[in-house]
Amino acid sequence: MNLGGLFDLEEKRTRIAELETEMTDPDFWNDQKAAQKIIDEANDLKELVQTFDKHVVSLEDLEVSYELVKEEEDQELQMELEEELSQLAEALNQFELYMLLSDPYDKSNAILELHPGAGGTESQDWASILLRMYTRWAEKKNFKIETLSYLPGEEAGVKSVTLLIKGHNAYGYLKAEKGVHRLVRISPFDSSGRRHTSFVSCEVTPEIDDDIDIEIKSEDIKIDTYRASGAGGQHVNKTDSAVRMTHIPTNTVVTCQSERSQIKNREQALKLLKSKLYQIEIEKKRAEMNEIRGEQKEIGWGSQIRSYVFHPYSMIKDHRTDLEIGNTQSVMDGDIDPFIDAYLRQHLH
Repeated sequence: MNLGGLFDLEEKRTRIAELETEMTDPDFWNDQKAAQKIIDEANDLKELVQTFDKHVVSLEDLEVSYELVKEEEDQELQMELEEELSQLAEALNQFELYMLLSDPYDKSNAILELHPGAGGTESQDWASILLRMYTRWAEKKNFKIETLSYLPGEEAGVKSVTLLIKGHNAYGYLKAEKGVHRLVRISPFDSSGRRHTSFVSCEVTPEIDDDIDIEIKSEDIKIDTYRASGAGGQHVNKTDSAVRMTHIPTNTVVTCQSERSQIKNREQALKLLKSKLYQIEIEKKRAEMNEIRGEQKEIGWGSQIRSYVFHPYSMIKDHRTDLEIGNTQSVMDGDIDPFIDAYLRQHLH
């Protein structure tokens, strides 16, 4: 196994040395934001190189164990070797995927929005199930989760929710989840016990830094304020601190209620709006490229990326990669990495 083929180790070490030299400059902290970016890049590269070195040591240890197994023909030692090989193969698989996330905003935090389709309580309940799934996934990654806006359903579930998921490569992973998610089950809200199909749209955008040059004219923005509410309908506070911001030319709407201060919610909403407008530009360029290539993709509820079937059988299928998983409970508990892995590898090679 050629570990060196995963990335240029010397290039990474050279870059770390360059960054460390920059950090010794007496004027380094004059621009704190720029300084923090350099520190973050250096820390990321160091962690990358340390992980690589750890895998190299593991591989060398396994080679020694392999020679022992050949000489002694010890069954117990062979089983132990096979188990360690399996663990290393999985670790290298994750390391390779980590290395492949190289798009400009892959390393960014992710803004994830869930919007139920038609169907009222049924689809709103499905949105709350997906919210739990993504929350569990983020917690397993040790990512931080902030609820930027939350509009509860009237009977159950959520009408809409926006999360900021903070962590290295959060957007790189979660961009695989963008699209329509379809659920087939016996509805717990139907007294006749009939089967229902529900849809929820998942939107994912990178959190954009303030220094990204996206021009938003003040006359193009409409701002509404309202009283914030949280899960269960309780009031976060008793003032109209929540903010709804509409970009009139594109009819793009964002909401934020995570802060008690209306000013802070306005600042966060503007940041969300920048992220959305940036994503619109990306989609526009992608559509232009698809037109040039002659590609046509249907957009709408019929173009779901994944189906979750709870009845009459248990199966989750990703329609882009054809990956199927029968353990639906595991997936709903946040084990969505196989779907993310399959999607990213399909689009990175």
